[in-house]
Amino acid sequence: MYLESALPTPLSKKHDHGQLYEKAKELEVAFLTEMLAHAGLGESPDAFGGGIGEEQFSSFLRTEQARGIVEKGGLGLAQSIFESLVKAQESKHDQKN
Repeated sequence: MYLESALPTPLSKKHDHGQLYEKAKELEVAFLTEMLAHAGLGESPDAFGGGIGEEQFSSFLRTEQARGIVEKGGLGLAQSIFESLVKAQESKHDQKN
């Protein structure tokens, strides 16, 4: 009886996949944030810069812009990461059985 309750149900498997996809999207957001920073997005112009405060808060703006890009479909990186995570999880599960 105890082992039955420990086995994953189809509902919990879907829930796990939802969590995996959210983590994959977070990774794509982090990747895009870095790419936007390296592209110079959010850098203040030399003549009319907002000082140190603008530099510090521009990272938040880049993160939110990256999150918006991912929510609109992104680069497809999240989907690739998600599929790899699911495949790894399933092969790990198959090895246990």
